[in-house]
Amino acid sequence: MISKVKRWELDSLSLEEVCNVCFEPLIRAYKQRMADHTLENSSMIKEEFYSDLTEGQRALFSFHVFYDHAVESLEEFYWWSAYFFAQPKIWSAIKSGVHYYGDEHMLQILESVESLLKTYHHPRSLDEFNVTREDFVRNQKLLESIYPLSNRFNEASPLTIQKIGSYIRDNLQEFILIED
Repeated sequence: MISKVKRWELDSLSLEEVCNVCFEPLIRAYKQRMADHTLENSSMIKEEFYSDLTEGQRALFSFHVFYDHAVESLEEFYWWSAYFFAQPKIWSAIKSGVHYYGDEHMLQILESVESLLKTYHHPRSLDEFNVTREDFVRNQKLLESIYPLSNRFNEASPLTIQKIGSYIRDNLQEFILIED
């Protein structure tokens, strides 16, 4: 699942594009594996996929999957945060991913989200998960609390992407095979 890129192409990419070039084959492989198996085996397939990645790829994959959804809107930020929070291994992987790239500011944002979700007794397993995207609209205090976290996330995300792209450029062997 290592991306193959020509040196001149890599040199012409922005840091955000470097992240995308390395993420795309991962998400394609993930979706293919999930499509090839039954729902009953999905946890095992997810864990197997994740274990096949390098540490840097795990960090990239975990953050990027969350980011791609959460950045869309306040509703998506709330729902995907709650959804991944209800899957402790995945939530932990997202936080570990930003820590891996040395982004303590983003880690603090995620920990604030976690604290908020705990305060409002959000589920810690998918068996209990019944959160809707509209829940925070019915709860003014929750809305007032999640809104600034979403803003902070959206403001901090470009820097997180830059840090990830920079890490990738400095550690190509984990992500990219340079083609001549």
